Formats: sequence, C-alpha cells, structure tokens
Amino acid sequence: MNILFISDVFFPRVNGVSTSINTFATELRALGHQVTLIAPSYGDDDKKEDWIVRVPSHKIYFDPEDRLMRFGKLKALLPWIKDQHFDVIHVHTPFTAHYVGIEFGKKLDIPVVETYHTFFEDYLHHYLPLLPQFISRKMARMISRRQCDAVDGIISPSKPMLDVLKEYGIKTPGEVVATGLDDSIFTSVDGEHFRISYDIPLTQPMLLFVGRVAHEKNIDFLLHMHVELIKKHPDALLVITGEGPAEEHINSMANKLDIKNKIKMISYLDRNHELLTCYKAADIFVFASKSETQGLVLLEAMAQGTPVVALAELGTKSVLIEEEGVLIAKDDIKDFAEKVSILLSDESRRKRLGEKGRHYAKDKWSANVLAKKVVKFYKSAITRKSSLVRYLDTRTGNIKGAI
Repeated sequence: MNILFISDVFFPRVNGVSTSINTFATELRALGHQVTLIAPSYGDDDKKEDWIVRVPSHKIYFDPEDRLMRFGKLKALLPWIKDQHFDVIHVHTPFTAHYVGIEFGKKLDIPVVETYHTFFEDYLHHYLPLLPQFISRKMARMISRRQCDAVDGIISPSKPMLDVLKEYGIKTPGEVVATGLDDSIFTSVDGEHFRISYDIPLTQPMLLFVGRVAHEKNIDFLLHMHVELIKKHPDALLVITGEGPAEEHINSMANKLDIKNKIKMISYLDRNHELLTCYKAADIFVFASKSETQGLVLLEAMAQGTPVVALAELGTKSVLIEEEGVLIAKDDIKDFAEKVSILLSDESRRKRLGEKGRHYAKDKWSANVLAKKVVKFYKSAITRKSSLVRYLDTRTGNIKGAI
C-alpha cells in the first residue's frame, strides 16, 4: 500500500503527534508498505529523510513553537502527488493539513483518514482567552464535528475520545488505534548518568513530568501537589522536561509557591537516548493532564520500569490499570501527594510496581500489532470509497452495475 501522511507538525517539534507519526511510519514500512510524509519546514533543524517532504511554513503568533504550512506551497504539490499514485491519505492535524488533505482526496478520488490526536474542547480556551469558555468549547465541538464528517474515516487513540466524538453527533466510521511502543523504548539505559549530567544527587527523590509545557497539561496541579508532598519528603525534586507556552507561568507559580528550588525545568531531550535515561533516572513519573487522547509518555515511563502516579481522565483511562505500573489518584491534590508519598517511602513496592508496568507496556502496547490495525482500517476506508464511487457512477449512468 502507498500511504500519504500530512501533518502540520513533525520533528524537530517534539510532541505526541510527532512521536505517533514516526512510530507508525516505521512500523508500516516494516510491514512492507510505502509511507510519505508532508510536514512543515522548521529551518536548519529539519529532520532530513527521503520519505519526508518539507513545506515552507510560518509561525503562529499565540504558539511560536508550532508552524502552519503555507497553503499555496502545499497545494502546489498536487501534480507531484498525482504521479505518486497514493492509495490513501492520512491527516494528522486539523489545520492546513486537514483542509488540503480533503482537497487532495477529492481531486485524486482516494479516501482521507484522519487521526483525532487532540481534545480541542479542553484545549482551545487556553489559546483564545478573550472568549468565554462555554463559547470556545461550543466552537471546538462544532469545528471537530465538521472536520470529522468531511473525511472517510476517523482514528482515535482511545475509546473515551472516540465516545466523545460520537456524542458530538459524528457519523463517520471510526476506529480506536493507540500509538504503540517500538522496541527501542525498552532499551536498557543508565539513569545515574542522567542525574550526574544534570547535577541531581543520586539519592534525591526525583519526580518526573515529560510533555509539552502547556496550560492544558495541568502542570499547576503538580506544583500544588509538590507543595503538599514536601511536607513529608522535603528533599523531593520535581523535574519538568519539555517546552511550551506555559513556561513563564510555571516559573512564576513556582516562585509564588516558594518551591523554585524544588523544581528543575529541562528542555526537550533527544528521544533516542537522553529521554530514556531521564525516565530511568526518576523514582516516579507524575501526570495530571485531563485532556490527553492517549498519554503516550505514561507508557514510555513504564517501559523504563518507572512507576507512575496519575489521574485517569479521558484517553488515559484506556491506558491506566491500577497496580499495572501505576497508582491512580483522585483529582485531589492531597490524594495525589499521598500516593506519591507511599511509593517514595517504600522502595520495594516502587520497584515491584515499576517492573509490573514494564511488562504491561511490553505485552499490551506493541507498535507492530497496532500498525496492522491501521492497515486494516485503511483497507476498509478504500473499500467504502470504491463502493460509493461505483454507486454514484451507477446513479449517473457512467458505468453499469451496482455496489
């Protein structure tokens, strides 16, 4: 099968969408399929590979990390795309990529599948603060419904997220396909090396958050939780790894809560090694986001044997099972802090939980199995599209026969 990915984001921009695209592309190629990605150019830091076509882009004023591909430059690729004879278009973002992907699909008469990576209802109001939240939520639902109804198939990283889309009234066929873990995530690494590199004492209790430093990640909750935690564990350090529009806010809040010396902010790390050592270095991975469509970082932490304390909200409900590498906390600062404290106080339990999590991630979240599920969904979308074309041609008298 010849597959075209289109996305408004990819490496060097680090987030779950970039990781998902890279993982699925790798696994699909391993299954014998051909994958091409159209993604924005970020400049000199672009990941240059033969399968990636970079399109000139411009920054977004409210989110300078991200880019929007230039519409005209993207549309100019149509003649080249025609010559490639793609079987399916897979869109990964709802911006320029979505609208051009729809146009390409119509002109080439091939199905367009889209992954709903981001829960925009719980996201948009952070970036349009002048709008009342009930209006931004209504707008997000309306846009999501229109976009999902415009494609031939919807992929959701989790069942709760697909259920939300169905509640919106979306009729497009959907499938739950999470982003899996490739074997490299389970590579044995040296966590002590990470601690030494970042001047973190080997015996200091270390909590870790990995992800985009953005308002929707609910990092404020973790800061308030940390205030509660250090009453029992005064040496505990919270490491926040990532970048994003909320960095200044997080630093300001840490100062306000008088925990600046208990927090360490680190920018994005190389996924192939340094990020893995960071996971390994941590005693506990902590996560409080309520807007995740999956929460891949939870599984990555488990893959390194690091136990997790987290809220189970939206997509993370599909990932987290109590005692399978995680203690699930209530949406309550004291309860969350208490569960972290329990693990910090009991090294043997911490290690047992981490080992269970490693086995759980390995056994249940293989990228190869999930890539095969995506291929099956592509084929069903192609069949539906072909049947519809034959039906419409029959109605117009262009061909003989029926579905």
